[in-house]
Amino acid sequence: MGNRDALLDGATQCLYEKGYARTTARDIATAAGVSLAAIGYHYGSKEALLDAALQRAIEEWGDRLAASLATVGEAGGTGGAARFEQAWAGVLASLADSRPLWAVQFELIAHLQRTPELRHSYAEATRQARLELAAIFGTETADEAAALRVGAFYQALLVGVVGLWLVDPADAPSAPDLRDSIRTVAAGLTAG
Repeated sequence: MGNRDALLDGATQCLYEKGYARTTARDIATAAGVSLAAIGYHYGSKEALLDAALQRAIEEWGDRLAASLATVGEAGGTGGAARFEQAWAGVLASLADSRPLWAVQFELIAHLQRTPELRHSYAEATRQARLELAAIFGTETADEAAALRVGAFYQALLVGVVGLWLVDPADAPSAPDLRDSIRTVAAGLTAG
């Protein structure tokens, strides 16, 4: 493994152990087993390295989740509410293994206002995440604007559920809870 990869691994380790704001360049260099100068050489700054490590971690989580959910809805042609529940069961199961990743992302939300370049990179990643979430939950459409709206709904639900789960996993909603809540909300919308 070269210095560039070692730095990414070291930065990821530091993000998970110390968080974004408390990680120093020295922490990363030590974890990676490289010199401080290697950070500047390969990434330009500690922040750029941390951003790259976080982006890689998010992509890896997304890839693992997509792979685990690839068969959702395929067994017996399951769709609708059953597909929704299966997908959320997979998402919720993934949280236990990725708690540090989500904690760092919530920490970064506070930094986005003061860091325009980070906010910009998150905004770009968010657009793709919305399209992927719409597909994961079976709301595929040729209308990209509609897919983005539906993906934003799922993203808002995901962020909210993750926030509740980070505070108290035992009291966070389950997949059946989410399914039943969606049904209740949809019934209220169609009743009027």
